Amino acid sequence: MATVEVSQMAPDKELEEIIKLTWGRQVRQDIFQRWTQGFCFSEDEPTALVQFEGGPCAVLAPMQAYIIKNIVSNKSVDDDWKKVEADEQNRLLCKAACDILCQATDGCDILKFVQIDDKGVLEHSQFHSMLKVEQVNKDSIETFFNNHISFMRDTFGVLLFLYTVMHSKGLVKLKEEICDLDEPLIDKEFGYGSQCLINMMITGQAVSNVFNNDQVVAGLKLQGIDKQSEVGFLTLLEHLRYCQVGTYLKNPCNPIWVLGSDTHLTVLFSFDQNLVSKETQADIARRTFKLFDQDGNNFISTQNLKPLLEKLDLVSDDEYVNLMSTKLDSEGLGIILMPSFMDEFFSEQETRTPDVFMLFHYNGQPRSNPNSKVTYIEGNAIIQESDVICIVEDNNLQSCLQSKWPYIEVQWKGGVTPSIN
Repeated sequence: MATVEVSQMAPDKELEEIIKLTWGRQVRQDIFQRWTQGFCFSEDEPTALVQFEGGPCAVLAPMQAYIIKNIVSNKSVDDDWKKVEADEQNRLLCKAACDILCQATDGCDILKFVQIDDKGVLEHSQFHSMLKVEQVNKDSIETFFNNHISFMRDTFGVLLFLYTVMHSKGLVKLKEEICDLDEPLIDKEFGYGSQCLINMMITGQAVSNVFNNDQVVAGLKLQGIDKQSEVGFLTLLEHLRYCQVGTYLKNPCNPIWVLGSDTHLTVLFSFDQNLVSKETQADIARRTFKLFDQDGNNFISTQNLKPLLEKLDLVSDDEYVNLMSTKLDSEGLGIILMPSFMDEFFSEQETRTPDVFMLFHYNGQPRSNPNSKVTYIEGNAIIQESDVICIVEDNNLQSCLQSKWPYIEVQWKGGVTPSIN
């Protein structure tokens, strides 16, 4: 397989380092080729992006999520929201690109757009040797995108946008956030994007973890997501107990989630704004409780009640703490369950998810869609009244959704469950 030292191709030192962060020291031509595509819309679903090969879903799925964010924010499910013309496609694409770029470069006034003049078919060595960088004021980026829409739609649009986000974010910030600088953002063997890359596109933070805030594990500080995200993230890996997604990603500002399987990214969304909410005091309390329950057992030691109450700015004098310890641990087991704590202090602030709501699922790969046509698949969700979670091992989408809604069941239009692979 053809490889080349990246350091021989980059046009400036910082971009050279960014390309190394992306690919490692060598680029495999076959992997590079899979990432060589622009942002192209489906002929069968005018607002849905098409993914031609495996790999670039790490950029395409977040871009799709932000395209949908701008649709959901301005339309209702009863509108004719699926039908758009070419100008509207370009507007949605530009707006989504601006959203992703701005959150990744918070605090930057000058952004760096990575472009290329040649639009033909190039090998990776030619491509990287021909890159050029143009600086643009942040307040002019939407105009710039609109005037240079071809740089998004043409052959190398996905890679050029990725480099633009990274170069604008800056090498110093990237190195602060990426936990393992020796591991490339694009896997050199299989070509998929790392969690650092996915998080950067979804939240602007190129961290590798999906929990809330920073955590200290075995004396090592691990960076997580530091605020409620605009669009969310759910993953099958949580069902498999490889990770735990925090509330900032599970409960985003908009009812849109990028879904992760073990090999691919898709998007789930709804027009029902009641599925999400700004973080309440109850959300903060639940999140804070988990700081004292790092093993995820859903309980804390009674000894942690006082510091927990202090952290939540609740009454925490010794007499009151002793009284509450006795009440919440009536059997004297030395533990306090999260439901008991929440019922005692925050029962009136709990928000309730609608029992019935409409969902849509997007998968950008034609081969993963019915009749190989990239379209949104509609489903009707019901939150069952049950204390028993129904585990369906051969339904990866169901398992993924249960990480947020444990008692959810979805009837998908056409009777076929969408694929998240």
